[in-house]
Amino acid sequence: MQMRPRIYLDNSATTRVDARVLEAMLPFLQDNFGNASSIHTFGQDARAAVETARREVAEILGADTREVIFTSGGTESDNAALWGIYRSGYRAGNHVITTRIEHPAVLATCKALQAAGAEITFLPVDAGGRVEPSAVAAAITDRTILISIMHANNETGVIQPIEEISALARERGIVLHSDAVQSVGKIPIDVRRLGVDLLSLSGHKFHAPKGVGVLYARKRVKFAPFMTGGSHERKRRAGTENVPGIVALGAAARLALTRLGEMGTRIAALRDKIESSVRSRLPGVRVNGAEPRLPNISNLSFERLEGEAAVIAMDLEGVAVSTGSACSSGSLEPSHVLAAMGLRQDAVQGSLRFSLSCDNTGEEIDCTLDLLVSVTERLRRLSHRTYA
Repeated sequence: MQMRPRIYLDNSATTRVDARVLEAMLPFLQDNFGNASSIHTFGQDARAAVETARREVAEILGADTREVIFTSGGTESDNAALWGIYRSGYRAGNHVITTRIEHPAVLATCKALQAAGAEITFLPVDAGGRVEPSAVAAAITDRTILISIMHANNETGVIQPIEEISALARERGIVLHSDAVQSVGKIPIDVRRLGVDLLSLSGHKFHAPKGVGVLYARKRVKFAPFMTGGSHERKRRAGTENVPGIVALGAAARLALTRLGEMGTRIAALRDKIESSVRSRLPGVRVNGAEPRLPNISNLSFERLEGEAAVIAMDLEGVAVSTGSACSSGSLEPSHVLAAMGLRQDAVQGSLRFSLSCDNTGEEIDCTLDLLVSVTERLRRLSHRTYA
């Protein structure tokens, strides 16, 4: 019997390394293995490759190459941004503003800052998962040193009004950081237009390997290095550069720029098809998150359905979906994002996230929809028998 091909719809957790990205990085794992800080030819070949990648990343962000700091990923970039500003002493104060729906990399860091003496304001969001700029304005005090608000949410795809928030921050001379791990490579990003001072991204979210990311730091933003040691990355992030990963990240950024149009049309249409089809074929389904949203994420709540049971059942059918953030997997706590949006506990526990990439096809979505309807109906019948 022929096996049905597996379908991967958990691209917000991680993506497949694209073949072109792999081809670009492979020479730097063996033949071009030099340390980018060495002055001999081996080292200078590696340095040239790193600087090429820096230009490619700067292009996808609309940034200057001198503003691109390579890191080990989104979590380090978030930590570097928050701790770096807190320790910089660029202005008097210890107050940080963030939201209740941030990624754990920001929320946990804010709690660590709190333990170190910072005052943290965790702003609420509305029922659509959006933070109101007026709430940010009301939270600002004379001791506010940092605002950290994600660009797009990893569970719902809701895009936050960063441009409006940045105007408030600039008015008061406050540094603004945004975790853009989910949005880079999915929608056009221009750090100048957004008005951010610091921005985090992670390569494995757009077809580069795991273990490489970037912190964009606007020129003249003062922050203390999070990693100390050597003089790498213009003394802003110590540690021997991950040359193969950085080369891969540059190639992935170059590829992502060519795919933004496809993301906004074909992939957005597939996301919309999931939502319209499921709601027409199954009762008791709602879309979580208001527009504007990323084109590749759909978060749905199903009445009378246990999300984790549905994930397991879909996996047995060969389809990978999730209940939310991969970084929260294994936690017994329900989604903090959906809870912050005011969803009832049963709606939170009955939620599924479908996250697409340009690798996904219409045929895969059609197959997924048929399986999802079948799985949901079966689990609902079992649930009814259990509690009848």
